[in-house]
Amino acid sequence: MTRRSGAGPRPTQGRPAGSTPDQRLLDSRGESDWVHTDPWRVLKIQAEFVEGFNDLAEVGPAIAVFGSARTPPDHPMYALSEKVGSALADAGFAVITGGGPGAMEAANKGARDAGGQSIGLGIELPFEDQLNDYVTFGLNFRYFFVRKTMFVKYSQGYIVMPGGLGTLDELFEAMTLVQTQKITQFPIVLMGVEHWSGLIDWLRDSVVADRRMGDTDLDMLTLTDDVEEAVALMVKARDQ
Repeated sequence: MTRRSGAGPRPTQGRPAGSTPDQRLLDSRGESDWVHTDPWRVLKIQAEFVEGFNDLAEVGPAIAVFGSARTPPDHPMYALSEKVGSALADAGFAVITGGGPGAMEAANKGARDAGGQSIGLGIELPFEDQLNDYVTFGLNFRYFFVRKTMFVKYSQGYIVMPGGLGTLDELFEAMTLVQTQKITQFPIVLMGVEHWSGLIDWLRDSVVADRRMGDTDLDMLTLTDDVEEAVALMVKARDQ
């Protein structure tokens, strides 16, 4: 397995227990020391962007699959994520995940077993610092915002499995970037009708109804349980 890293496991001596580079950068309690530390952090951030752009530039058409790291292997959503990864690989896409366990692992497994590119973009976290065993090419990042840029830049669509805060963050960031025309609109599929219907109903009946969101903003989302439908949307967008 090739695991080229923008940030591997690092010594934590002298750091607060469980702290991460993002926390140390953004924690206002460290602002008095910014003259001595933040300019050097900028160089590390620049290096992560350069390495990510360099290593992912030749990936080709790719789809990002997001989902909960807590999805167990015996859960139906694990099996569905694996089918998604396999179908995407069969359609000629690389599969990009966060490289973690659960639904991400399942999508990577499906892609790898189908002979496709199985990419993991990991992040340094106090409780998760290793890519899953089905990643065939991986990068580890110190900073969330660098990693998120790579997802947006190198993915032609998002397939979002049921997940928690991280999954919701990626979903709503993509919607916001499309809404504000920071990126070209691409297909966003929510897999799992039962799981996502409540959120869609709330957005439509509360947020849209109260005019805090445009009438057509929900049109950027497709809700389905059908893997073939999800992949067909990605293929259609790629071939336009």
